[in-house]
Amino acid sequence: MSLPKPVMRGLLGKRLRFHLPIAFALSLAAAVAFKYGVTEPRKQAYADFYKSYDSEKEFNTMRQAGIFQSCRPVGEE
Repeated sequence: MSLPKPVMRGLLGKRLRFHLPIAFALSLAAAVAFKYGVTEPRKQAYADFYKSYDSEKEFNTMRQAGIFQSCRPVGEE
């Protein structure tokens, strides 16, 4: 009693018909999860930060701290 030979003809096509839609669906799900789990909250955080950001005030704070070499701190003029 011997084992039957495995069917090799068309094996790749048969397996691709099964695995390719699964791979496509999983990659699409990962892309959507990344977009709504990472990208959108990050964009919202940037928008919230820049709603109340005052660049002039930030510049004056850094200038008073002496960070810039080309600007004198306020009061040394």
